[in-house]
Amino acid sequence: MSGCAAKPDVPPWFDAIQRFPVHTTSVNGHRLAFLDEGQGPPLILLHGYGGSMWQWEYQEPLTANFRVITPDLLGSGLSDKPDIDYRPSELIESLRGLMDALGLPEATVIGNSMGGGVAIGMALTYPERVNRLVLIDTLPDHVRERLVSPLMQRALNTRVPAWLARVGASLFGSRTMEAVLKEIIYDHSLITPLVLDRSNRNRQRGNLVGPLLSLRDNLPLWEQNFAPRLGEIRQSTLILWGEHDRLFPTQVGRDLHAVIPHSRLIVIPEAGHIPQWEQPQAVNRHIREFLQP
Repeated sequence: MSGCAAKPDVPPWFDAIQRFPVHTTSVNGHRLAFLDEGQGPPLILLHGYGGSMWQWEYQEPLTANFRVITPDLLGSGLSDKPDIDYRPSELIESLRGLMDALGLPEATVIGNSMGGGVAIGMALTYPERVNRLVLIDTLPDHVRERLVSPLMQRALNTRVPAWLARVGASLFGSRTMEAVLKEIIYDHSLITPLVLDRSNRNRQRGNLVGPLLSLRDNLPLWEQNFAPRLGEIRQSTLILWGEHDRLFPTQVGRDLHAVIPHSRLIVIPEAGHIPQWEQPQAVNRHIREFLQP
C-alpha cells in the first residue's frame, strides 16, 4: 500500500470527533483520498453532491463488524479535482479502480444522494462487484421534476459562466453553504460553528466549482443511462429515507422501492437528506440488520 501514503496537501488525520488516518491511492492517474477502518466484509460509503467523507463520521461503530472504506469521490473533498468531464461513468470507473487498488473483488456499496446514484451505476455496470446495496435519500429518476427544494432547483437550472460561479463562491460561499446545510439537515441545532467551519474548509479545497458544474451538466447522462434501468437492479437493496427530506420527499423513496426488485424501504424519523449523520444510531442499526448473514 505504498501508493496510499498521504501527500503533503492531504492532512494525515480525518478532522472529526473520531480521528482516522487518511489514505490516498492513484486511480486512473488521479489521487483518491479515503478512510479504511475495521475488519470483516467490506462496506464502501459514498457521499453526495458537493459533500465529502465527513458526512459518514458517525458510521464508526460499523467498523466493529465490517471493513468500512469511506472515499472522497473524484472531484470532492481531499481527492483530486482534475479538469475533466465528470460523467457518471467517470465516477463509476473511479470507484471500480479504488476497489481494484484495495484488492476488493466485491463489496456492499452504500450511497447517499448522488453517492447513491454512483452506487446504482456501479451495481448496473459491474453487478459482480456489488453484493448488496444501501441507498440513502438517493438520486431518483426524473431528478429535476422530483426535486422540491427551490434552492437546489436554482442550483441545477441556473446557467452562469464558470468564472462567475467561482467569483460568487468566493464572495458569498459561506452564506450559501449555511443555506445548503439548513436545507439538507432537519435539526438546525446540529449546524454548529464547527460544522460550518468544516463545510467551508471542504468547499475551499481546490477547484470544487468546476467538478460541481460538470456533474450538474452531466445529469442528463444519469437520466439516459441508469434511471430507466432501476428495475434491472438484482442486488438485495435497503432504501433508507429521511422523514423530513426537503430535497426529495418520502414519496420518492416509496416510488424507488416500488420499482427496485428485492428492496425494502425504511423511513428514518427526525431526519432530513443525510439521515446517516442526523440519526446515525438508527441508520447504523438498520444497516447491521440488513447485512446480517
